[in-house]
Amino acid sequence: MRGLRWALLAAVVLSLMLGPVALAASSTDMDVIEKQTADAAFAASDHGKPDPSWAGKRFTIAVLASGPRGALSGPLYFWRPYFEQLTGATYDVAEIPFAEFQAKVLTDLATGQGTYDAIVGPMFLMGDYIANDWIIPIDKYFDDPRMPKWDRDSIAEPIKRLYMFGDSWYAFNNDHDGMVLYYRRDILNDPKWQAAFKAEYGYDMPLPPTTWDQVLDIARFFNGKDWNGDGRPDYGMSMHLKVGEQGFFNYLALSAPYVVHPAPGPDPTKVTRYHNVYWFDPETMEPLINSPGHVRALEMMIELLKTGPSAQLGWGLGEAWDLFLRGDAIFCFTFGDLGTLSQDARQSQVRGKTGTVPIPGSYQVYNLETKSWTTLSEPNLVANESGASWSGVISRYSDNPDLVAYFLSWQATPEINHWNVTWGWTGVDPGTTYDFLPPIGTAKIEEYVQTGYDADDVREFLMAYQTMWCEYPLSIPYLRIPGSAEYIEKLDIHLSEALSGQASAQEALDRVARDWERITNRLGRSTQLQLYQESIGYTGN
Repeated sequence: MRGLRWALLAAVVLSLMLGPVALAASSTDMDVIEKQTADAAFAASDHGKPDPSWAGKRFTIAVLASGPRGALSGPLYFWRPYFEQLTGATYDVAEIPFAEFQAKVLTDLATGQGTYDAIVGPMFLMGDYIANDWIIPIDKYFDDPRMPKWDRDSIAEPIKRLYMFGDSWYAFNNDHDGMVLYYRRDILNDPKWQAAFKAEYGYDMPLPPTTWDQVLDIARFFNGKDWNGDGRPDYGMSMHLKVGEQGFFNYLALSAPYVVHPAPGPDPTKVTRYHNVYWFDPETMEPLINSPGHVRALEMMIELLKTGPSAQLGWGLGEAWDLFLRGDAIFCFTFGDLGTLSQDARQSQVRGKTGTVPIPGSYQVYNLETKSWTTLSEPNLVANESGASWSGVISRYSDNPDLVAYFLSWQATPEINHWNVTWGWTGVDPGTTYDFLPPIGTAKIEEYVQTGYDADDVREFLMAYQTMWCEYPLSIPYLRIPGSAEYIEKLDIHLSEALSGQASAQEALDRVARDWERITNRLGRSTQLQLYQESIGYTGN
């Protein structure tokens, strides 16, 4: 049956691609394509065997507040009529702003109120969920004949680990966040600028850059020059660094290759006390955040900040993305959303000009065991799942957990999940083999082009994520312990002190370490240590 479903979807997609070229010329026509492809995805997706007793029932889903056509909340509104058709049940969408999400959700769970049956939320809350037994494991649903079947093996390994704790699954496949580097492909490939760069720096402009040192040189070179011909000086880098937003994710992605040291021997990914660790010493829970690798990374971030507007310190995602979309910045490293927004002619001047590469690395990484820097012959490349990867979990206090599991399973089916990815307004980023192109993946470039993507832009965009998650040798460990949001909040605050010049990189990270020690002691060091070891796969060997 799966083959027939995929064949049905492919046939509808092909018929749309072969239709009149003018079909994609207006928003009305795009609405038609959107509806037809959604109907095809719905028909092709596995529907399981809905329980007749679910008819007339209702549940509530907590999600990021973005509105009926916004990121992450939008798909819930969009697919609700289809779900009602399948089950006779329905659900309410409870939108919560990012700054309030942790407090509202964790308070609801801590008090046992059960306001939210499902939470399509950030994976950095997983530690709190698990430690307090607030959500249920979902393994029992995998072979339940009522449930739609989804492909767990298709998920990129760094993201898959976020959905699991130990050997049990707790989250359903949905969003796949990670940071990549966007750049102006047309400018960096211009022979005039290549010659000028070589004359100034003495080496060929790397295309694309693979280390942060190379990114910094290129950003410095272009910063202050009118390289886009609009009569005004332009910028090298654009970052979103506002405290209380999501700027700390930039630091996590940038710092990883300076901090995460490969293990010696045949398995470079092995987690030891000194290798493939990032947050804490897995023997003592002592913070590593003020170690030399972290300090050098923050110093690099300070230098990159200087190649863009000083206003970056007050920018959220939208402002940083807008500078790049207007065509006024050479670089922006951020989530997959920018790859989508760059294709929207209503707000982008860079469609057909946007290149994407995996997050850069570093030739030097700090060795915690020898307390010295290791210089490598190739850049230390460390994948990141930096972001929230908004995905569904089921509250232990839900009155209808099986019905919730049905909805989240259906949303996780390849057909529905891939539709959400290809229609970028959903905020659902690529992260499975059916999102990626051959030979690793099974997606077709036409599936993206029909929704408005430039073929060259989206090819680089997908390849960047595919390479980072499927080919990079290492991956940054994700923080999934109780208090994760509080640890990150302290990091966010003190990063800003260094970036704004109020403290040196070392001073700021020393303050983070002191705050982290207080949080750990308050929550219980031995308990935190045990959960931290389990979350990163440390066995003491």
